[in-house]
Amino acid sequence: MNRRAFIAGLAGAATSSLWPGAAQAQPRDNKVRRLGVLMAMSAEDPEGRTRVLALEQGLRALGWNEGRNIRFDYRWAPDSSDLQREAAALVASAPDLILANATPVLAALRRESTTLPMVFVQVTDPIGNRFVANLARPGGNVTGFTNFEFGIGGKWLQTIKEVAPALTRVAVVYNAQTAPYADQFLPPIEVAGRTFGVAPKAMPAADAVAIEQAIEAFARTPNGGLIVLPDMSTANHRDLIIALAARHRLPAIYPYRFYAVSGGLLSYGSDLGDVFRRSAGYIDRILKGEKPGDLPVQVPAKFETVVNLKTAKALGLEASPMLLARADEVIE
Repeated sequence: MNRRAFIAGLAGAATSSLWPGAAQAQPRDNKVRRLGVLMAMSAEDPEGRTRVLALEQGLRALGWNEGRNIRFDYRWAPDSSDLQREAAALVASAPDLILANATPVLAALRRESTTLPMVFVQVTDPIGNRFVANLARPGGNVTGFTNFEFGIGGKWLQTIKEVAPALTRVAVVYNAQTAPYADQFLPPIEVAGRTFGVAPKAMPAADAVAIEQAIEAFARTPNGGLIVLPDMSTANHRDLIIALAARHRLPAIYPYRFYAVSGGLLSYGSDLGDVFRRSAGYIDRILKGEKPGDLPVQVPAKFETVVNLKTAKALGLEASPMLLARADEVIE
C-alpha cells in the first residue's frame, strides 16, 4: 500500500497550481547562472540523488534548465572532516547562489562567506545557530527552510510507543558535533516519556565505532528502543544503525522516510522531496534579483509517517490499526 505513488501521479497536474505561470516563467536575461550545491552525504547515496532530482524538477518548472540558463556545481561531503574544505572550494568558485543542505553545511559555508547569497534546506534552529536574525525577516545573505520544531520529539516517542507498547527505555541517538541542537529535542521527549512511562537517555556518538559500542551497551537491558535525531552523521551511518537495531531487536523511530525504506521500523518527519522542490522558488526569486534576507524562513509544509511492516514482523511487533490508518506509506 503506497499512497506516495498515487500522490506522485498527481504531481504533474499540480505543477501549474504550485507555480502559477510556470510554463511561461523565464529569467530576465540570457546569462547562464551558476548554482553551487553542497550536500552532507556521498554522491553515491541514492537519497542524495533523490533530493537533487527534486530540486532540478522544481527549477525546470520555473524555467531554469541545465545548460541553457543555469549550471549546477554539486559538491558532496559525507564526512564532517571534508566539509570545511568543500565549503571553501565552493565559495572560492564564486557561484551566483549556493544551496546548503543540513545545519553543519550552512555553518561551514557561513565561515567562508557572509555575503554570497545562500538558500538552506534541512537546517535545524537557524536562529539558535545565529544563521538568521528571525524567521520572518532573516536579514543578511541567507534564508531557507527549517526541518523540525523541537516539540516533534514528543511525537516520536508517542509513535514508537504505539508499535512497541512494552517499551520503557529509549536512547536518543545523535552526534554532538554535527547536531549541536540535539539537547533541545530532549525536553519534549522527557515530557512525553513521563506520560507514556518511558525513560529517555541521551546517546551522543561521534562515529561508527562509538555508535556500535553505545547501542550494544544500551541493548543489554530489556525493553529499550531508539529515537534517531535528524543529523548528517546519523543519516550517513543509517545502514549501521538500522542493522544494530535489528541485531539487538530494538524498535526505532527515525526522522525521515529514507530510513524506513532502508529497513528502519518507523519514520515521522518532513517530506524532503517537497522541501527541495519548494527551495527552487527561493532560488528563482534570488537569481532574479530579490535579497535572501527579505525572504522569510519557511517551515515544512508536509510531514509523512512511514511504517515498515516487514521490520515490525521481524521484531515481533504489530503496528496499531490507528497508526496504519494515518500512515502515508506502509512498506510490506
